[in-house]
Amino acid sequence: LIFIMRLQEFVTVLVRDPRTQKEDSWHSYIDYEIFIHTNSMCFTRKTSCVRRRFREFVWLRQRLQSNAVLIQLPELPSKTPFFNMNNPHHVDHRRQGLQEFLEKILQDALLLSDSRLHLFLQTQLSPEDIEACVSGQTKYSVADAIHKFASLNRRFPIEDEERKKGKNDVDSDSESSSSGLGPSDDSISCGCKASPASEES
Repeated sequence: LIFIMRLQEFVTVLVRDPRTQKEDSWHSYIDYEIFIHTNSMCFTRKTSCVRRRFREFVWLRQRLQSNAVLIQLPELPSKTPFFNMNNPHHVDHRRQGLQEFLEKILQDALLLSDSRLHLFLQTQLSPEDIEACVSGQTKYSVADAIHKFASLNRRFPIEDEERKKGKNDVDSDSESSSSGLGPSDDSISCGCKASPASEES
């Protein structure tokens, strides 16, 4: 007898590591790392990691809802005027709410077919650039954007080895620009590590 085991598809999503980012000298905001690990055929990349802020989640929900009118989308954590980004309980409550929102979204096959969701989860494109890409106004396709971001943002053992070699060749301490493959701003420096968040307490 030959038993054929069908691999069950899964999508693991973690919203973690809230960080305060300075917008300008007066304004700050918190963004969160979104880590995806999956074997689903729906996803171009099986592992990815991006940082998003609350207002981008609001945009995503609005766009998904407008494209799937018959589906009642889950709610985001409420935007309260009393939210204090210096209060760890407030921040963690919002983080949990964002994670629950994504977990529910990712269980719906219709929503999973929306390219905006994949660009939101697997690239650092802004909402405006996501719209442009989805509507065919960019030179790159959805898949191109996801592959490009992954290649800029890899943090796998092979690259770590290459970086160590490079460190021996180049005697400098500018670790922030690591691989030199792209800009080294905070928005793409999350690094797809499966380690627990260090600042989440």
